[in-house]
Amino acid sequence: MKSKSSYEGLQKNIRKLKTPKIDVWKNQYADKIYTISIDIPEFTCICPKTGLPDFADIRIEYSPEKYCIELKSLKMYTIFFRNVGIFHEHVVNKMIEDFVRAVQPRWAKITGEFNPRGGIKTTVSREYKKDESCHSE
Repeated sequence: MKSKSSYEGLQKNIRKLKTPKIDVWKNQYADKIYTISIDIPEFTCICPKTGLPDFADIRIEYSPEKYCIELKSLKMYTIFFRNVGIFHEHVVNKMIEDFVRAVQPRWAKITGEFNPRGGIKTTVSREYKKDESCHSE
């Protein structure tokens, strides 16, 4: 009989986590293909197991179509996670789903490079292409 993990159930409602709205503005160069890169070098969240802070460099790369992300709202969005207990893998998945829902880019990639914890460094990436579904169920 498999014993229950102490992590079980910690993230079962993470897909339903209500995050701040990400604002956008109308792209006047929607007919052009170009890439925007955004670095968030001081991202923080909480380890859901220990309650200790986790630190990461989050990198967002995307090709805008009709909309571009408004950076102040992105800043407020990322600050929201400071008090949220969330696994590294879920941070990146939640972020790209929220990002794609707001910005509707041609493509996007979000990479979270989390600082070492116990001698282990975690890097999580997820990509989206316009013809693929990215939204949570």
